[in-house]
Amino acid sequence: MPESPNRRQIIQAGLAAGTGLILLGCQRKGTTWKPMSPDEIEGPPLKPLAEAHPRSRTLEVSPTSGIVSRREWTISQPNMSLINPMNGVDRITVHHDGMPPVMLKAKGEVAGRLEQIRRAHVGNHDDGGRNWADIGYHYVIDPQGRVWEGRSVRFQGAHVKNNNEHNLGIMVLGNFDEQKPTPEALATLDAFLADRMRAYRISLSSVRTHQEINPTACPGTNLQAYMRMTRSGSGRLARA
Repeated sequence: MPESPNRRQIIQAGLAAGTGLILLGCQRKGTTWKPMSPDEIEGPPLKPLAEAHPRSRTLEVSPTSGIVSRREWTISQPNMSLINPMNGVDRITVHHDGMPPVMLKAKGEVAGRLEQIRRAHVGNHDDGGRNWADIGYHYVIDPQGRVWEGRSVRFQGAHVKNNNEHNLGIMVLGNFDEQKPTPEALATLDAFLADRMRAYRISLSSVRTHQEINPTACPGTNLQAYMRMTRSGSGRLARA
């Protein structure tokens, strides 16, 4: 799809700081779907957002509508010589980006940040990149509570070393060792996790964070604490 001048300018502005600023802290140590408002965070249990599908390793489940398309932040395609098929989803892992904290509001700002992350992930090792096929995460949640499409769920991600098979990677933008997730991001995270759990018939015990699988600080102290709370007996995700 040809890139419009306005969108090119937006993405270029978001990339002005360069990929050299990326810490990549995550790597070590139906009906229209919309996020709930902050006032609803402590409300009743989440309502179903999508119809449940029969569990199948070969089934490709389409996400609910309302997700910002990949086309809105990049025209680049994965390097198919480096990518593996997902062949179904049976678990979910939650991350943060671990980059220097910044409050992203406009969609153009988020688009620039995502392209910055993608370029760092696919860049050559000699230039400080990861030499991956594509951005490592399947979905990204921004501070305003929007869900963005990342790597296609048809393909394995690159978000948990040696544990990417059948593993859906969801990243929340922010460095949650240094800042707290916004109420909007947390509301969306709960709702979207519950939606994907129902769609793929994934149990709560199969929703984990990066540091619960590999030695890393990801998803940061504050988001890790929230994930423990929301999955507890009285937590919102546990009641979904």
